[in-house]
Amino acid sequence: MKIMALDFGSNTIGVAVSDALLLTAQGKTVIKRTSLEKDIDELKKIIADNEVSKLIVGLPKNMNGSLGEMAEEVMKFIELLKQDIEVPIETVDERLTTKMAEQTLLDADVSRKKRKQVIDKLAAVNILQTYLDQNRSN
Repeated sequence: MKIMALDFGSNTIGVAVSDALLLTAQGKTVIKRTSLEKDIDELKKIIADNEVSKLIVGLPKNMNGSLGEMAEEVMKFIELLKQDIEVPIETVDERLTTKMAEQTLLDADVSRKKRKQVIDKLAAVNILQTYLDQNRSN
């Protein structure tokens, strides 16, 4: 059993997958969004290839906890995913995960160009690792 997390964005989708023991999250890929059908097909392939049993999607809430425009887009995307993907889907508050990812890359002295290529994948790792840590302690 593995869990997969998504950092859904307007242009890309960062993807991370847990290990089989549900202890750690590893960055898998960044999907360059082209069309909804292709995006979902690529996600279905990753789910099948990695034997994923649950999908976690980062929900970008506003700092006050309300849902903004991007959160509404994420919710619409999840509803469409549910029509094609048979694993359970949950959302996780992803406030500040991209900022955390960016700071990690800055601390590692990664160039701006390389940061741009991996930031969504690292944000997905942060989303998934937070989920794994919270559920391990429960």
